[in-house]
Amino acid sequence: MSSKVLVALRIKAAPLRVFEVFTADIGAWWKPNALFSFTPRSPGVLAFEGAGEGARLVERLPTGKVFEIGPVHIWDPGRLLVFGWRQASFAPGMDTQVEVRFEPVGDETRVTVEHRGWDTVPIEHVARHRFPDAVFLQRHAEWWRALLTSLASRAAMDVQDHAREGDA
Repeated sequence: MSSKVLVALRIKAAPLRVFEVFTADIGAWWKPNALFSFTPRSPGVLAFEGAGEGARLVERLPTGKVFEIGPVHIWDPGRLLVFGWRQASFAPGMDTQVEVRFEPVGDETRVTVEHRGWDTVPIEHVARHRFPDAVFLQRHAEWWRALLTSLASRAAMDVQDHAREGDA
């Protein structure tokens, strides 16, 4: 059985808009977390390089170096995004994957994040901080909830800006 994190949050914007904010503005809403940094030199700025399958999620470090977090496996705007997730210290075979679903619920979007594959990363690994499974997964889920809350704030801000443009 795969160790995974599963969190969801409703956001007051249409699925396509939330997807656009998630992908195009990730550097604006993504909040670094010292427990879950990608490289020893983090935090950098996250970005999706490219669009569609074949794109990749990267962290641009202040030094100018770019670390690839993972390739995009599925890019279905307004519906589904699946990408790989690695930290710099992961050995070959230590691969996790993030699946993000964007589902319409009335005039909102339910964003569901499933971050799976943590069973490939040993409990002794620095990325897990020697936390037992339940504690590690709870802490990681708390971080994903905070990220989704930040995404919701960014999406709401963008929706308000678009509404004002329509009034002009």
